[in-house]
Amino acid sequence: MSSALGAATYNYRVVRQFAWMTMVWGVVGMLVGVVIAAQLCWPALNFDLPWLTFGRLRPLHTNAVVFAFGGSALFASSYYVVQRTCHVRLCSDTLAAFTFWGWQAVIVGAVITLPLGITTSKEYAELEWPLDILIAVVWVTYAYVFLGTIARRRIRHIYVANWFFAAFIVTVAMLHIVNSLAIPVTLFKSYSMYAGVQDAMVQWWYGHNAVGFFLTAGFLGIMYYFIPKQAQRPVYSYRLSIVHFWSLIFTYIWAGPHHLHYTALPNWTQSLGMVMSVILLAPSWGGMINGIMTLSGAWHKLRTDPVLRFLIVSVSFYGMSTFEGPMMSIKTVNALSHYTDWTIGHVHSGALGWVAFVTFGCLYYLIPRLYSRTLYSLQLVEAHFWIATLGIVLYITSMWVAGIMQGLMWRAVNDDGTLTYAFIETVAAMHPFYVIRFLGGVLFLSGTVIMFYNLVRTVVGAEPATAAIPLPAAASAH
Repeated sequence: MSSALGAATYNYRVVRQFAWMTMVWGVVGMLVGVVIAAQLCWPALNFDLPWLTFGRLRPLHTNAVVFAFGGSALFASSYYVVQRTCHVRLCSDTLAAFTFWGWQAVIVGAVITLPLGITTSKEYAELEWPLDILIAVVWVTYAYVFLGTIARRRIRHIYVANWFFAAFIVTVAMLHIVNSLAIPVTLFKSYSMYAGVQDAMVQWWYGHNAVGFFLTAGFLGIMYYFIPKQAQRPVYSYRLSIVHFWSLIFTYIWAGPHHLHYTALPNWTQSLGMVMSVILLAPSWGGMINGIMTLSGAWHKLRTDPVLRFLIVSVSFYGMSTFEGPMMSIKTVNALSHYTDWTIGHVHSGALGWVAFVTFGCLYYLIPRLYSRTLYSLQLVEAHFWIATLGIVLYITSMWVAGIMQGLMWRAVNDDGTLTYAFIETVAAMHPFYVIRFLGGVLFLSGTVIMFYNLVRTVVGAEPATAAIPLPAAASAH
């Protein structure tokens, strides 16, 4: 234990709260995903109820898995990491508690309003203006707590994970506030301050950077802390991690226009988005290499440590997704892929393989240490890993094949220039792939339920941690 810390203590209460809600919202969000996947196979499953239709449950699914599951994971991990690496308690326990209850209120608001059809209809920004204001207040408070804690740090150096967390927090605040500017009409209805192509441009500047900063930069903060900790190895190249950080945050912010190829957006803007997206491949793969090569000299641990396996495989999916994304942003490829289920496969290779897997690894690391317990069952972690991996493979491969088939069928023409296939024929051709996707989703959800059970048992039934297992003692070095 580090004597320099003396009797200092950390705020683990808010970390525990966010960690548990990560698991709760993960199960809820993925369950809704499985339901809407089933509806695409068997449409009668909406039971002719408006609030159970795909159009209302789909935004509920995306908000639940991105902002409820992913957001809670980022709050939990960032609050834990910033305290451990700065050797100081969060700057305000009261404001940290407000961010927890405020964020849960936002999510409950989404759960109520979206099935009722109360929506702005903007991707990843569907919530109406009262909830948007609450999000802004919670997020600015989050920034104050996180950056205020760094300002009070006892260690002069700021560890790279905190750079990624800080960039994600500050950028998401800017993105959300600018994109959500609206004119309220009633308590439940507003209209965007932007119109036409400007609205589309601002929306996808926000939308793609919700992926770039919320689902990438934030989770890279998790990667840079938890992989070295679980592997008990230093980061492969600290210099590369800094290059990764600055190149990624500069380039990502420009990539949004690739969502608007072949639209009314000016052609030069589309091309700029494409070029920046292709350039993104370099910093993304630099980060992937840095994460995986942290295992240098410790590869054997992958055979016996399924928690480390979750973390390393997540980085592999990060590399795969950040190769596929730039390729799909190229206009000639985009002409085939856009509006097809290939995009859905791409999104979920990142969302399930990267975001969810690194979150699972983080939770398996955190919960035993937050409660000074040994993990209840490594065998269940092993089962979770293989069940979830099989689910991802079924999901993304079915969507890749289905999407390419869709694109080819849509643009197939006869000799006289008429379309070869009616749209309903493409829908019918999708059915077997939708069934495979549904099965993949069921497997992935099952793995998440197994994790939930395992971690509950860790807290309520496992043995206290022994001296051989690292404890989350407040006075121990990070």
